[in-house]
Amino acid sequence: MENLVSTAWLADRLQNPDIVILDASMHLPAAGRDARAEFLDEHIAGARFLDLASLTDETSDVPSAMPRPEQLAERLASLGASPSSRIVVYDDSAVKTAARAWYLCRAHGLENVAVLDGGLAKWKAEGRVMESGAPEITPAAPFELPSPSRIRFKADMLANLDSCAAQVLDARDTGRFSGAVEDTVHNLPSGHIPGSCNLPFPLLYNENGTFKQPDELRQAIEATGIDLSKPVITSCGSGVTACILLLALEQVGHTDVALYDGSWLDWASDPNTPKAQDGAH
Repeated sequence: MENLVSTAWLADRLQNPDIVILDASMHLPAAGRDARAEFLDEHIAGARFLDLASLTDETSDVPSAMPRPEQLAERLASLGASPSSRIVVYDDSAVKTAARAWYLCRAHGLENVAVLDGGLAKWKAEGRVMESGAPEITPAAPFELPSPSRIRFKADMLANLDSCAAQVLDARDTGRFSGAVEDTVHNLPSGHIPGSCNLPFPLLYNENGTFKQPDELRQAIEATGIDLSKPVITSCGSGVTACILLLALEQVGHTDVALYDGSWLDWASDPNTPKAQDGAH
């Protein structure tokens, strides 16, 4: 299954029993939006609400940590998804949260998962079928998922400062990355992990919210100084928009990647981690 599917592709398969559509919308607190309420008001026909905001491991020291395998498996099964399902995730969020849901599944070994290109906005703009209210769901049989792969933690990132084994690519806006503006999103000092490169995630999208073509993505990635022949770890504010970079990297055929799940929220919260400013690489 491709990483991205079009609205036309999904519209042609709405009745396929192996297709499970998940609304992965999640919003920053400042947006003042209620993702669940908006889902109940209207959603793609047949979709189920993933409640991505609650899919975190609260037993972890990592802020907003990726869910444990049993958490993710239980949530997916409750929504009627099994390992054999073809899962399509979408969002209506300014921070493109479907990419986070996509990577949660991929990191836990689920390959048949895709992001709806253009999300809910494109689906609605094309006048495609919508529904409202809580859907009727037949849960899938319980299943197990392996421990996630391609995840990095603060200790890994500290070690990488010395080894330089992997490049680090940060999805935040240039102001917060460089330290030029205050980080009001997480109320932390701004700046970045020393040695990292910056690619603000909005640069990867067209005006209509669809993902740019692979050649444009490659150009944007390489313009940051990233060498696509070497490993890349992505970061952001809290591990959400970093997943957009992972999607872009896979779209250009680069799979030697990992997510720093705690991202800047984890790094900047520790007074002992080194922080860089002024955009120096």
